[in-house]
Amino acid sequence: MKMLTRRDWLALTLAAGTARFLDYAPLLAQRRLLTRPVPSSGEQLPLVGLGSSATFSQVASAEDVTALREVFKTLVSEGASVFDTAPSYGASEQVAARIVNELGLTEKIFWATKVNVARQGGAADPAAARAQIEASFSRINKAKIDLIQVHNMGDVATQLPILKELKQRGRLRYVGVTTTFEPQYSALISTMRAEPLDFIGVDYAIDNRQAEATILPLARERKIGVLAYAPFGRTRLFRRVGNRPLPEWAKEFDATTWAQFFIKYVAGHPAITVVTPATSQAKNLIDNIGGATGALPDEAMRKRMAAFVDALPSA
Repeated sequence: MKMLTRRDWLALTLAAGTARFLDYAPLLAQRRLLTRPVPSSGEQLPLVGLGSSATFSQVASAEDVTALREVFKTLVSEGASVFDTAPSYGASEQVAARIVNELGLTEKIFWATKVNVARQGGAADPAAARAQIEASFSRINKAKIDLIQVHNMGDVATQLPILKELKQRGRLRYVGVTTTFEPQYSALISTMRAEPLDFIGVDYAIDNRQAEATILPLARERKIGVLAYAPFGRTRLFRRVGNRPLPEWAKEFDATTWAQFFIKYVAGHPAITVVTPATSQAKNLIDNIGGATGALPDEAMRKRMAAFVDALPSA
């Protein structure tokens, strides 16, 4: 069977029309969606979810958000649940919460948001942090939010205790910290060693493997779940592979598109709990969720995948 590139995939779906494409969505759902346990609780979460930065945020700021409604319908219909957002992602959290409530999907979404009122590494005002958190609660209209993390290591000493207090009071299920900036990795590692975290969020892609050295092994050691951000290097990896076909050996781990190739590399690391690529298109989400079906590459195959990408010209 011929492997499809993401460009091929999009061309086919655009030609057929999104509505017709979604008629075939249940075919994917017939395959078992892989899950991973949250280390601190054992709760099983689908291995691929949805992020809300980048194009999602851009569409959320537009007048017509119909595409995002289709994205959430697809997320749930395909058996996925994790949605990662933040108050700082433009209108993403606000618009997503409105859509989820309108569609009656509130209890079917694992809602992961963030808090950060600290400015440029400065101190966070506790009252402002609490106000931001309460705004998140009012938007999603849930008595208990699944996960709130301190965004980009913003004054963790002030904001993480607030989250821990809310968890103790039963208003949060899980707490954590995030960063997508390598200069903050040392602070992330120190926090992972010092605090009882349920989750971290970190950038991780086949051509962005810094987290493999210390962060991911430490997450396994400390039993901390990991949300993997930017598995496509935002759009960098798609530019890098261009129109190249997938290597024939990609079928050994059931990857049929480049999106699935990149996601399966990330998901293949045992420390990863959920991969959360952002998208504003239902057809792309279905493609991404395909990365959580079938086989995953073992460590030897992951090394082969990384070597293949490393040998390509930089985007």
